[in-house]
Amino acid sequence: MRVFSLLAAIAVSAFLYLLIFERPTLLGADDSGEPVTQDQPAAADPSRLVKVIVKKSVAQGIDSAVVLRGQTTAARQVNVKSETSAVVVSEPLRKGAEVEQGQALCVLDQGTRGAQLDQARAALAEAKARVPEAQARLTQAQAQLEEAKINQNAASKLSKDGFASTTRVASSDAAVAAAEASVQSARAGLEATKSGIQAAQAGVASASTEIDRLTIKAPFAGLLESDTAELGTLLQPGALCATVIQLDPIKLVAFVPETEVTQVNVGALAGAKLAAGGAQVQGRVTFLSRSADETTRTFRVEIEVPNPDGQIRDGQTAEILISAMGAQAHLIPQSALTLNDQGVLGLRTVDDQDKVAFHPVQIMRDTDKGVWVTGLPQTANVITLGQEYVIAGVQVAPSFEEQGQ
Repeated sequence: MRVFSLLAAIAVSAFLYLLIFERPTLLGADDSGEPVTQDQPAAADPSRLVKVIVKKSVAQGIDSAVVLRGQTTAARQVNVKSETSAVVVSEPLRKGAEVEQGQALCVLDQGTRGAQLDQARAALAEAKARVPEAQARLTQAQAQLEEAKINQNAASKLSKDGFASTTRVASSDAAVAAAEASVQSARAGLEATKSGIQAAQAGVASASTEIDRLTIKAPFAGLLESDTAELGTLLQPGALCATVIQLDPIKLVAFVPETEVTQVNVGALAGAKLAAGGAQVQGRVTFLSRSADETTRTFRVEIEVPNPDGQIRDGQTAEILISAMGAQAHLIPQSALTLNDQGVLGLRTVDDQDKVAFHPVQIMRDTDKGVWVTGLPQTANVITLGQEYVIAGVQVAPSFEEQGQ
């Protein structure tokens, strides 16, 4: 009995082996019933191929963009401060008010500055009045010098002919020396008078400037970011009167990584989408830093955007796109993107033999119609449905989308 059971088990095992592993040889045909020759492999059964949806895509030229995240910044912001010490005598302007260039923000008490200006002007007038007198003295001294020189010349000639004594000649020489000294003194007096005029003019200018400082004006047209100094406040030199900001135009400030800085140029067109409200604005790059930040190794970029209505505020977050050199890219549905076994983002395509290939891609831009990607050939058959069920090298049964879908 044991021998019979053992022989039966061996027979069943041999039958199962032949049935499973040598079935084509035994039958002389494949699963479809067609004979199989030794020099030609069996054709793939279309009914067993994975069906996928394929879209034929042709690359198009588009403008690429550098995508950054930044914020809005006022074009100018100034803390307007006092340059002198005095009490505020004007009513305050409230924050948010529009001001024009040169408009008075804080008016300070004049005190005795008016009297000081009058005194400086009087000193100037007095100094100017001394000029004719000093000029007359100089003219008189010069006339005396000419007379003394004539007498000296006459005495010298008479002395040579024996008609004048040596004493007379010496006296005439002394008179010339005295006249020359008188001229020098008159000239010094005139110069001192002119110096006095300049000092008086400086005094007038100083007193006038001090009075001008009593009216603190807006340096440019803008908005008040703070109330102006309250009535009765004592302002010292350096004390804050008000803060003025200019929002038209407004700046967008961001930082470009060093890997993309070569794609940004001054004057390039840029657009931005504000986080608050989703408003979209356009402008141009006005500044690109030549020096990288020591910590982040990024480069500051500034974009000037018109803001005539002042709706864009200082400090708003913005998604910024700066136009760069164009590139050839494909517009494909975002759902067609997939990952290979190594975690690389890409697309699966079908070649002329209906075999699958994997292409790593880079996303250039995201739109409401799909994503623009690079990394594909000029023309590609992209699998848009079923790409997750196939791998590279596998033959599939593609169905093409109609154009316009």
